[in-house]
Amino acid sequence: MADAPRYEHFEHQADIGVRGHGRTREEAFEQAALALTAVTVPPDIVATIECVRVSCVAADDELLLLDWLGAVVYQISARRLVFGRFRVSVAGTRLEGELWGEPLDVARHQPGVEVKAATAAALRVARLADGTWLAQCVVDV
Repeated sequence: MADAPRYEHFEHQADIGVRGHGRTREEAFEQAALALTAVTVPPDIVATIECVRVSCVAADDELLLLDWLGAVVYQISARRLVFGRFRVSVAGTRLEGELWGEPLDVARHQPGVEVKAATAAALRVARLADGTWLAQCVVDV
């Protein structure tokens, strides 16, 4: 039986890598977004009371991940929200995503570093030998 979805960070020079693992590509993308959020605030303290929907289209899974994480970074910056839950569905080259969160409260969330962008460094989306999915890239902080 495959492991439960999870996220993690990995070192990359002055920036930080975000990695999502899942039983499906969609779960791996969701977990990568949680890893991105966790760079700034612990996702488990975020109230998931507001939903933002995004759409992305890209030629392949890796570019789709880059666009997805870029959309998450944009929503954080433009709306001053933090997110604690994500839902992704992919059909062909199109991703539909939901980001669930709340307005940033500096006193309560105590944000760490700000993620400025998702980059193509260490960009990888793959189905692993055990059947699980990996989605990762480096984010600029």
